[in-house]
Amino acid sequence: MLPLPHQPLQVAAVPPQRTTAREDEGGPWHAEAVCRRDEAGLFFAPSKEPTAARLAREEAAKRVCARCPVMVECREHALIQPEPYGVWGGLTAAERRVVLARRRRREVELRKASATDGRIAQAG
Repeated sequence: MLPLPHQPLQVAAVPPQRTTAREDEGGPWHAEAVCRRDEAGLFFAPSKEPTAARLAREEAAKRVCARCPVMVECREHALIQPEPYGVWGGLTAAERRVVLARRRRREVELRKASATDGRIAQAG
C-alpha cells in the first residue's frame, strides 16, 4: 500500500451514472453500490491530480469496491458501456482497457478456431 500524500486529497465532482435497462429482482444493481453512500469522490480523479495522490486514491477506492455486494455487476457495466474514467468494479480505466483488449483477442481466437473447425467438418 502506498503512503498517503502530505497534501489533502481533493474531491472531484462525480459524473452522473448512466443507468442500464438491466435490473435485478430488487431493482437496479447500482442501488446497492457501497460507493453511492459517502465515498463517491474517491472514484474519479480531480484535474491535475499528482501521480502519488491518484495511486493512493485509486487504492482506497478499490478497498471500497472489495467490500461492495455489486462489484461484479459494476465492473461489467463499466466494461459494456465502456466507462472511460474512474474506478468501477475495482478496476481503473487503464485496467479496464486491458480486460477489454484481452476479451477482444479471445473472441478473435474463438472465431478463428470455430472457422477452422467448420472447414475441417466440411472436408471430412
